[in-house]
Amino acid sequence: MRLATVKIGQKEQAAIIIGNKVVTVVTVNKTYNENWETNIFGLIESGQLEGLTNWFNETGKAAIESGELPSEHEENLAYGPLYRHPRKIWGIGLNYVDHASDLGEKAPNTEPASFMKPDTSIIGPGDTIEIPLQSERTTGEAELGVIIGKTCRNVDEKDVGNYVAGYTTIIDMTAEDILQKNPRYLTRSKSFDTFFSFGPQFVTKDEISDLHALEVATVINGEVHRKNTVDHMTFSPEYLVSFHSKVMTLLPGDIISTGTPGAVHIQNGDTVECRIEGFKPLVNPCVDLKIDQNG
Repeated sequence: MRLATVKIGQKEQAAIIIGNKVVTVVTVNKTYNENWETNIFGLIESGQLEGLTNWFNETGKAAIESGELPSEHEENLAYGPLYRHPRKIWGIGLNYVDHASDLGEKAPNTEPASFMKPDTSIIGPGDTIEIPLQSERTTGEAELGVIIGKTCRNVDEKDVGNYVAGYTTIIDMTAEDILQKNPRYLTRSKSFDTFFSFGPQFVTKDEISDLHALEVATVINGEVHRKNTVDHMTFSPEYLVSFHSKVMTLLPGDIISTGTPGAVHIQNGDTVECRIEGFKPLVNPCVDLKIDQNG
């Protein structure tokens, strides 16, 4: 099943996506007298996602495709971020060896280089990435995001699939010049407002036949900057979940952004995309606040 958050008037609602058809969970509830949570975070946190997925696979998909369930056309709706207040966002640095060589750095090979980001950095599809006043060199980075589905503590790598809800597209940002001043500035370099875009679609794990074969690409102004497959990560998504579950309890809706195949310097007027095979692309325009401020 593919879910998105769509904007209906002033409200953001969970919706099921099939091709160009969009059906809000509110519509499903009204049609079938159900009581599903009507936002994605609520569906995950409440444990209802599994039931909704089963309903979709058994009944809902056919009902949407046949027109039994009234739908909107995708072009008539705007997407928001999947949700705005996860309890935790973990990011992973230099998780592809090729990306580390781009930066002239050695990729970590014993433990992941992880960091955390605040929820105030979150934006959604089509929202503007703001290059901050404090940075002359900011990068955009396409990444595969893992979304936790169940409370997860001290989980073995082989059991991680039982705790993952699904996956999404992410664009992470770094004020690279701030980071290069001192590696202890990592949190600050990653935490500016607008520095974490995710969506437009959340894809449940049953839709992914081979996670490790997925190709992730950072795209700038329509041109592929760098791409690689998940199986070229130093630390696999399953390992990352297991590793971090042994640091702290992972909760439903927590996000692990698994690292980028390549970062691209972004400038005023650029458009950055995350493209992952089988996912709707995530696209964000960029504005440099220094240019905006200086006219």
